[in-house]
Amino acid sequence: QVQLAESGGGLVQAGGSLRLSCAASGRTFSSYTMGWFRQAPGKEREFVAGVSQSGGSTNYAASVKGRFTISRDNAKKTVYLQMNSLKPEDTAVYYCNAHSPSDYANYWGQGTQVTVSS
Repeated sequence: QVQLAESGGGLVQAGGSLRLSCAASGRTFSSYTMGWFRQAPGKEREFVAGVSQSGGSTNYAASVKGRFTISRDNAKKTVYLQMNSLKPEDTAVYYCNAHSPSDYANYWGQGTQVTVSS
């Protein structure tokens, strides 16, 4: 198994930036594809960004493409989400996800709140 802990959330004005971090412990971090998801009040959890095991491939939701950047450091067992040009509609709890391609297991962090004021 893997344990995930997010950090870096907070309150920011529209147009500002935040960087989220997700530190992992447990099994080999580099064996997991990693992702960020978010859930706004009254809405379903949605995919934000994903990164491959090596970090060489990334993908993004259309709503954040060009503004957010996902990256990972396998030596530090950490995945990051750099969020720029933040909008009020980016307000949500952001969750880190680890997915194991070998057994399809999914692991989640506890979430970190991001609030963007207009």
